[in-house]
Amino acid sequence: MIVSINQPAYLPWLGYFHRINISDVFVFFDSTQFEKNSMVNRNKIKTSQGPVMLTVPVKLKDHFKKIIKDIEIAEPKCLERHWKSIELNYKKTKFWNDYSEKLKKIYKKEYNNISDLCYDQLILFLEILDIKTKIVKFSDLNDINSKKEQLVIEICKDLGARTYVSGSLGREYITNDHFKKSDIGLYYQNYNHPEYYQSWGAFIPYMSIIDLLFNEGPNSLSIIMKNNVTKEELLTNKDLYE
Repeated sequence: MIVSINQPAYLPWLGYFHRINISDVFVFFDSTQFEKNSMVNRNKIKTSQGPVMLTVPVKLKDHFKKIIKDIEIAEPKCLERHWKSIELNYKKTKFWNDYSEKLKKIYKKEYNNISDLCYDQLILFLEILDIKTKIVKFSDLNDINSKKEQLVIEICKDLGARTYVSGSLGREYITNDHFKKSDIGLYYQNYNHPEYYQSWGAFIPYMSIIDLLFNEGPNSLSIIMKNNVTKEELLTNKDLYE
């Protein structure tokens, strides 16, 4: 059993989906503290003027006391503006007609909090990419009150994980020996960002997943995985682990 964990993310980047695809279970970490200026409520799309950040404004009063699932959207109307930007810059892409109506339904829906918006987008993108990984909300798991690496270890134990896929920043708070003592393999994602066809000139990495989907369509998952570790490699090559 391979497990990965990540906070909700608005219009996530490609590496987000690589981690999910190489996992058996992905924990949607909606019960951690919201961090201002994180990628929970923003990401970039490519436009004729270059990359543009789309940000969903949230209510920041006492946000350091709240978990992500309780963070409210401050300007619900912003989703209408975001959709207009997406439509303006992607309506001439090859696969616009394949996915735009499904995505538009999310942008026409009313959301009170950022977590629900991110979750609905995630489920749609996984459906389009045909990623079968099981998605679990942390808020639905048994009561786990630890912090940082001990929290991760307890989540892995609760889910029966033998391998944990960490983001590269996990090195800042994870002690490898603690995972070894818990008999949990530890792999740090080192994502090699692929190039693919984009509208509006030269290739620019680290755009939202929609940039890839609208430009490359059914090829998107294979592009995400190009030159990156697969689930099969994690299961068979222990040299990849710390």
